[in-house]
Amino acid sequence: MRTKGNAWPVATLIGLGAAAYTAWVLEVVLSTGLNPIETYVSELAAQDQPMGGLFRATDFTAGMLAFLGALLALARLTRHPESRRTWAVIGWAGIALFGAATAADAWLPLSCAPTVDPECAARETAGLVPATHQAHAVSSSLAMTGALTGIVALTVAARRYGWFAPLARYGPALVALELLATVWTLTAIAMFTAGRGTWALGAGQRLQVLLVALWLGLLAWSVHKERRT
Repeated sequence: MRTKGNAWPVATLIGLGAAAYTAWVLEVVLSTGLNPIETYVSELAAQDQPMGGLFRATDFTAGMLAFLGALLALARLTRHPESRRTWAVIGWAGIALFGAATAADAWLPLSCAPTVDPECAARETAGLVPATHQAHAVSSSLAMTGALTGIVALTVAARRYGWFAPLARYGPALVALELLATVWTLTAIAMFTAGRGTWALGAGQRLQVLLVALWLGLLAWSVHKERRT
């Protein structure tokens, strides 16, 4: 039984959140001075970067839109017990965590860009950077944990419960690609932390966040098409 009715606000919020989450592609046309193959996406929003304010604003917008969309979806599930399935609740809770942590990222920016500034990297290793660096690492980890939880759980829900035909069809491929991109990103971060180069860290992380945005867009379309959460 479907939770028919006003599902369009959920679809709109998640869809707009997905669009805002791709704002980093503006680096293609803006002069950021950062190499997208080697640098963290979050370095675009660092306090010492010329476009930092713009990217912090888009991060906050993306996070809040996803957070509000997920909360609204959870509220709808509360009102419709027949659709309050375990995988759906876990999935939307994951998206809510992703949104909240992404919004928090914007308020906990890096002070400098460690992948391109050796002095910044040295200060970070020595623990001489502001506490926001560590807090940012925590919030970013929570954001990706939430995203992965939501992506996997809602894709499982779509397949298991016969919901969200577009997500059930294309979601598994996006999940597989997202997991591969996450492994790439985590491996590259470990190598960089160990002083062994960046291993195309920026490319891996940009692929990771792009796939999250594409999946969110697919979710928004599925919600809109089937008028359910």
